[in-house]
Order: sequence, then C-alpha cells, then structure tokens
Amino acid sequence: MHTKNLTIHTAFKKLLLSLILLSTLASCVSKKQILYLQDIEKMAANSEAMFSTPVIQPNDVLSISVTAFDMEAAAPFNLIMPARTVQEATNSSSRELQGYLVSQEGTIEFPVLGTIKVGGLSRQELIEKMKKEIQLYIKDPIVNVSISNYKVTVLGEVARPGTYNIPDERITLLEALGRAGDLTIYGKRTQIILLREQEGVKTHTILDITKSDFLNSPYYFLKQNDVIYVQPNNAQVNSAAYNRNSSVYISIASVLISLIVLISR
Repeated sequence: MHTKNLTIHTAFKKLLLSLILLSTLASCVSKKQILYLQDIEKMAANSEAMFSTPVIQPNDVLSISVTAFDMEAAAPFNLIMPARTVQEATNSSSRELQGYLVSQEGTIEFPVLGTIKVGGLSRQELIEKMKKEIQLYIKDPIVNVSISNYKVTVLGEVARPGTYNIPDERITLLEALGRAGDLTIYGKRTQIILLREQEGVKTHTILDITKSDFLNSPYYFLKQNDVIYVQPNNAQVNSAAYNRNSSVYISIASVLISLIVLISR
C-alpha cells in the first residue's frame, strides 16, 4: 500500500512539474518580439523622415472659405449650409460652410467659378489657383482650404481599432498606433501591413517596427485613407484552437494537484 501511494505521489509530482513548465512557457515572450526600434542607435543623427505634401484625391471632402475686406462681395463664394431653425437663419456666425466632395474625375462644383479641377493638387496649389480666379471678381481675396475628412484606419491587434480623423493632415505611423492605444501583447510587430491607394491604384507594404529603418521610409508619414493592419502573433492565432485563458486554468490545476498531493500523503 505504501509503495502504491509513493507511486501515485511521484506521478502527481511529475504532472505538477509538467504543468508548471507548460504554464511558464505559455507566458514567456521574447524581448525581440516586443520592443520597438531595437536598432535605433544605428540611425544617423541627421537622418530625416520622408514627408510628402498630401494631394487632393477623389472622395476627399474639401472645406473652402473665401474672405476679403469687402465681405459682402466674398459672400457668393461661400456655400453655407441651409439653416435648420429661424434663429440660426438670423445668426450667420453659427452657420457652417458646406463641404465640397471631390468627384472621381478630380473636380468640384464651386459657386460662381463652376467646375474646378482639384485632383492631384496640394492644398497650397489649390489656394493659389483659386485666388487667381477669384481676383477677377473681388480684390485681395483670402482663400482657406482643408481636407475635412482626412483620416487613417487602424485595425487588428491594437487596444482601440477604428478610423481616426486627422485635422492637421500630418500623422506618422507611430502616432496612429498611439491613437489606437498601441499594439496589444498579441500584435505581430515585425509584420504590420499598410494599405494605401494613390490615383486609383491600391498598394501594400509590410513594416517591421522592431527595427528603425521604417522611420526613413515613405510609409513613416501616413497619407489620407491609409489603412494599418496589425496581424496577430502565433500565440494569438493558436488561441483560436484553445481558450486564451488556458495558462490561468493550468495554474489553477497546479494548485489543485498540489493540494491533492498533500492530502494523499
């Protein structure tokens, strides 16, 4: 009987050690898989990121305002949203400018000027173009243009996936990931997919943010409508086959087995 109890006790100990080892391996993650910019010290001190001025594309929504010393003369060039109430109609300061949707041909319909080709132009180029045309009607016009629906989308293994509007039209990959709450522990940092569409052509690239070379690439600064997809790592993919909390259950099982071993002595 004593020999049988000893055999059971030995078997429980081996099982306990196996479960503890399995739990430890399940929770271990290599630093090389987690840390960002691991070779940042190799970058030159005077290196510069490649930033290209955003250009207007089809489906962009432009906010355009025209002002001048003679505001009455500038009024026809500002397309104001219709008033929703009588009070709003009498209070011009509360009225918002209506956006201009860029067509697939890269054009907008603008008051007085009619059809304007805007696709492929930067904001500043469009401003100069419109000022030149509006000067035929009013003296010293001031034109302000912004892309009101400038946005990027972050999906996959991040804390807050979603679409983010960028008012200043300038954002980096790291800033976008920061707005999305950073990668989860399950995000694959070595294979982040960036989807981009330019002039109707869809492209994609794979970025490794554990290395610093992407800081000098054309993909460090994002463009409007870029989509970032953070792929799940192997641990997350494998978790589809079993419960993600399996390591917790293993720990609980280890405690229970320990109690059984103590009781069976």
